[in-house]
Amino acid sequence: MKKVRGLLGVGALLSAGFASAQVKDMPGGPAVNQLNLPVGVTQIAREIYDLHWMIMIICTVIFIGVFGVMLYSIIMHRKSRGVTPAKFDEHLGVELTWTIIPFLIIIGMAIPTTRTVVAMKDTSSADMTIKATGYQWRWGYEYIDGPAAGVEFLSTLSTPRDEIEGRAPRSDTYLMEVDNPLVVPVNKKVRVVVTAADVIHSWMVPDFGVKQDAVPGFLRDAWFRAEKIGTYRGQCAELCGKDHAYMPIVVKVVSAEDYAAWTAKQQSTKSVAAEDPNKKWSTEELVAQGKEVYTTTCVACHQAEGQGIPGTFPALNGSTAFVLAPMKGQIETVLNGHPGTAMAAFRDQLSDTQIAAVITYTRHAWDNAGKGADPVVQPSDVQALR
Repeated sequence: MKKVRGLLGVGALLSAGFASAQVKDMPGGPAVNQLNLPVGVTQIAREIYDLHWMIMIICTVIFIGVFGVMLYSIIMHRKSRGVTPAKFDEHLGVELTWTIIPFLIIIGMAIPTTRTVVAMKDTSSADMTIKATGYQWRWGYEYIDGPAAGVEFLSTLSTPRDEIEGRAPRSDTYLMEVDNPLVVPVNKKVRVVVTAADVIHSWMVPDFGVKQDAVPGFLRDAWFRAEKIGTYRGQCAELCGKDHAYMPIVVKVVSAEDYAAWTAKQQSTKSVAAEDPNKKWSTEELVAQGKEVYTTTCVACHQAEGQGIPGTFPALNGSTAFVLAPMKGQIETVLNGHPGTAMAAFRDQLSDTQIAAVITYTRHAWDNAGKGADPVVQPSDVQALR
């Protein structure tokens, strides 16, 4: 009896554990066991959803009709029943039927589909324009016009490495959360101009009915008008390299009042990129700013303590090749990337001040303080090598 109770207790604990670890629907993203497209929060997304169902129903009816007739013919007109096959070369009625009916079906599907596709490509009369640039592996956003004109930032995966490597429980937004989401006002037509800096990416948000490839050297555009406040999630939908799965898209749709407040805050804090490159910064200022840049841009690959990812990203803690060596090599690596490795170029993503700050931070962080040459890097040093 005690053994039975013990087994029941273990079963209860396991059940409780599985219940607590149960995956929930992702806010603004796919639901658990979701098989269909999302209804979405834009007119285009709803039209795509309706088209999907219409074509699925037509295909199902055709499948049942064609295979039903075939099955009936096989069973009811088989040789064992003594059925004598008809002998004729052609039949005008049959010929017309299997020509006209498929033609009408195709026209019935093509007209609403063409109307939706044309609407998807009509980016005219937009209320605002945002440029989205794909990098390996993050998105860069730049507000082209409107009250947020000139605001730009990088949007990087913020899922902790412990979750990715299985050392911590996974959240409901696992691999679909970023440090800086794209923010847009509700009920406004937003034009997104998409391009890429390295390889082909694809900007996709299912709830908006948007999927646009980002091709290096080309500008392509799409649009959406979100009709409901909330946070919506997507991913790069083009296989863009080893960290393709770590390139999410998060769009935060807010009210007009909240968007105005967000815009004012962004405009007041965007002065970093406009800093005078000849300004001499103190070590403390560079380290403080560099820590922030490292946390938002570098930590996913080089880790919080600079230990890197063996075989992919080298350790920065105690690195005699770059961090503890003269500054030139490290500056050139951050500016131009490192050929043959996953290290991307940051010359278009970070300002001279930000690059100088993050390099200075790595030369003072962890066990590196006081061990290497050129412990302080100024923006002018970066500009000289840009």
